[in-house]
Amino acid sequence: MEAGAGGMSEHSSRLNWVTAGALALFHAGALAALFLFSWQGFWVALVLLWIAGGWGIGMGYHRLLTHRGYETPRWFECFLTTCGALALQGGPLFWVATHRIHHQNSDRNGDPHSPRDGWWWAHAGWLVRGDAMRNAALAPYVPDLRRDPFHCWLEKWHIVPLLVLSVILAAWGAVSGGAFLAASLVSWGIFLRTVVELHGTWLVNSAAHTWGSRRFNTRDDSTNNWWVALLTFGEGWHNNHHADPRCVRHGLAWYELDINWVCIRALHRIGLAKKLCLPSKTCAPRI
Repeated sequence: MEAGAGGMSEHSSRLNWVTAGALALFHAGALAALFLFSWQGFWVALVLLWIAGGWGIGMGYHRLLTHRGYETPRWFECFLTTCGALALQGGPLFWVATHRIHHQNSDRNGDPHSPRDGWWWAHAGWLVRGDAMRNAALAPYVPDLRRDPFHCWLEKWHIVPLLVLSVILAAWGAVSGGAFLAASLVSWGIFLRTVVELHGTWLVNSAAHTWGSRRFNTRDDSTNNWWVALLTFGEGWHNNHHADPRCVRHGLAWYELDINWVCIRALHRIGLAKKLCLPSKTCAPRI
């Protein structure tokens, strides 16, 4: 999740009850999943973690929609965007606008979630305080997406894909194994998976601006954090990313595993990803 255009040190003391309530509900559901374990639920959660977090957030919302690091056919862009909605991180306009603001003001006044304003604020505090979800200042940052009818529709109804998926998992579980399996698939595939995904994305904002190595001397505090990269399919190579934001490849060295880049390269080979923005001369891989 990325958020509004408020500056650093301009925190609101007002709690956003809708966001806070939704996050509390999902964390409670994630806790319940620990008592509803099934191998089916575990594997469903793992696959959906990759689809929503890797395909949807990393490849879709981030590298495609925000930075336009590559191009895809329109139907495939819509597919990736829908996968992103499954992560419960807001609609595409909200996510993209805030991430563009983050890059414009990274770790300076105007950054929505810098650890310089507190680690917890950068991690999740910015989401549950103030008017981050209703900030009209986001609109100028997404003129491209505002012209797209599908992305505008999904911005308004971004919760629908997750609700549909919940019904599908519940029905599948009920038919295959009864009430327990239905509860297991929903608790693992929806609640626990979404919570892991949320914290993974938030750790890019917090941990990957606090701990790790810095290959490039960027103007911000971004770092390359290997364990955040593992959790987010490659998004944790954050210093590399800030050095060359449009570059579709974040893991530059052979040991920097970037599953999202591997997937995009595979899409390129079959003709579904074109015009890939590769590392500039100053950001060439060091192997």
